[in-house]
Amino acid sequence: MSFRSVFIAVAIAFALILGAFLVNRARPNVETRQPTADFVRASGKCAECHARLQYSVVHEYEMSAHAKKGVNCLDCHQPTQGQQKKDHHGFVIGTHLTAGNCRGCHEQIYQEFLRSRHAAPSWGAIYGEKGLTPEQVNFSEQYQPGGTRRPPHPFVVAEGGSAMASGCEQCHSIGKPNEDGTIGTCTACHSRHTSSVELARLPTTCAQCHMGPDHSQIEIYDESKHGVMFAAQRQFLNLAADPSRLTTRDMFVPTCATCHMSGINGLKVTHDPSDRLSWYLANAVSEKRPNSLRAQAAMKQVCTQCHTQALIDGVYTRAEQVVAGTNARVLAARAIVDGLRKDGVLAGPPFSNPIDFLYFDLWHYDGRTSKHGAFMGGADFVQWHGNYPMLQKTVELKHEADALRAAHARSGHAAGE
Repeated sequence: MSFRSVFIAVAIAFALILGAFLVNRARPNVETRQPTADFVRASGKCAECHARLQYSVVHEYEMSAHAKKGVNCLDCHQPTQGQQKKDHHGFVIGTHLTAGNCRGCHEQIYQEFLRSRHAAPSWGAIYGEKGLTPEQVNFSEQYQPGGTRRPPHPFVVAEGGSAMASGCEQCHSIGKPNEDGTIGTCTACHSRHTSSVELARLPTTCAQCHMGPDHSQIEIYDESKHGVMFAAQRQFLNLAADPSRLTTRDMFVPTCATCHMSGINGLKVTHDPSDRLSWYLANAVSEKRPNSLRAQAAMKQVCTQCHTQALIDGVYTRAEQVVAGTNARVLAARAIVDGLRKDGVLAGPPFSNPIDFLYFDLWHYDGRTSKHGAFMGGADFVQWHGNYPMLQKTVELKHEADALRAAHARSGHAAGE
């Protein structure tokens, strides 16, 4: 064989090897990296496809506590009783995962969730009892009276189904009744594949729903001393700490979960965020919750991990004075509107008259905001986003009522001529 032929063969072989190397280097890391033995045991066949099709899902799972503990994909995705199922490349999986898939390992947490306003009352706030079984309604009413045994909200009809499905329901579906008989989903707070306690502790996670003019908790938190300190010192907090061993060394600045759910310094963990709340602040006229004394004591016990008792009692005293003042303003406004309806000045279904919206905004936006601001340390929300607009709307409401009565009197006089 001539030197020329050998040279050409070597050159072609080198080019092929180099080309293969360059092609392989351009392949995604997920295709070339060898998985660990633990990961193969946990994810099995599932990762072979999903690492190519939805790599982010596989990577999220890979980082999760579930993967570290050997909980595999099918442990969560296998259908539970009452769930629809399908054959998926030789495996039988559920078509729609719910809290029913989580409760197999987290039953106590699920039972705490069921007692909360995140469960059936969240759904009931839009659709009332629709979709809930009588057993689910009766169970929820034991713990959250009036939360589910109610009619659908008037906005359901007035705004239409698409507004509800793409608007209100995106948050309130945390309490949606499922076909398997369970309520809601855990992934709204923990995400689907990381199942992250760190994510659930972030204020921004709660802010997906607890924001805006009618429940402005995140805006109030951001303004408060707690929120300012969190923004400045987040990098020093251990948001991923084990809930059973969480201390103020991990969370020396509180987030929403710290106060409402966490078992910091040995206190009891709860998945009922209303367990430590003593007032129904979201109601037009706020009343104390059942077991309000126990709930207030539980919340104050969390506060004492960082604050003195005198400071805590002072905050509660001033906040309850704001609640009383807000209640008085709302009751005065309600009396005006109720008087108009009683006297036949107003007619028609709810939200068919401009004054209906004025009264609704007064309590649903401004009244709620003032009360939440008082308990959460948001002075601007107590005043300029709370009491000031309530005062303004009260004046407007009185003028509107006087004008409606005058117009009603003129029409009655004209009809009698």
